[in-house]
Amino acid sequence: MEKEKAEDQIKSKSKDISPKEEKIETESENKKEITEEQSPEFKIAELEEKLVRQYAEMENQRRRYEKERDDAFEYGGFSFAKEALNLIDNLERSKSTIEKDESIKNSEDLKKIINHLEIIYKDMISIFKKNNIYPIESIGKKLDPNLHQAMMEIEDSDNENGVILQEIQKGFMIKDRLLRPSLVAVSKKVEKKEENKEKMLKKSE
Repeated sequence: MEKEKAEDQIKSKSKDISPKEEKIETESENKKEITEEQSPEFKIAELEEKLVRQYAEMENQRRRYEKERDDAFEYGGFSFAKEALNLIDNLERSKSTIEKDESIKNSEDLKKIINHLEIIYKDMISIFKKNNIYPIESIGKKLDPNLHQAMMEIEDSDNENGVILQEIQKGFMIKDRLLRPSLVAVSKKVEKKEENKEKMLKKSE
């Protein structure tokens, strides 16, 4: 009985609250929330958060700027160096063409011309090295996709697959950055005739 009376009292109280009073209560709660958001402590915390975000953005921009500045200092001549490699290519092509010219082959004139071209070539390589530009070692090395680009395969019984046998175009590095890859011909492993015969004999047995 006492339980029923208590429930009736709660119901009667809830009925006594008018919609107006409910509205006033919710408005007062909203006002409390608004005043909390407008409080000095809240505004200070909000400003601190904004300052932290802005500082982080400024730090990121500073790091980007420093990296760009360092790259410009270290690799500023990258495009010029890449274009200058055409001089080396033309020099090597000229030398190859002259050596194949039958009209001056084995003559003293040919030797003099080749000698002069080699001097120019060495001087150019020396200038490149002074500016931290170095030719990539290729012949006899295993193909490295980061440094070499295979243009053709050559059948070879003495080497494993992927050993560089010919250099079609010399590659270069500028410090630790690839200026251009070496264009190369690599070995394709083939078995020697004697080995083939032995295998055939073993199979027939």
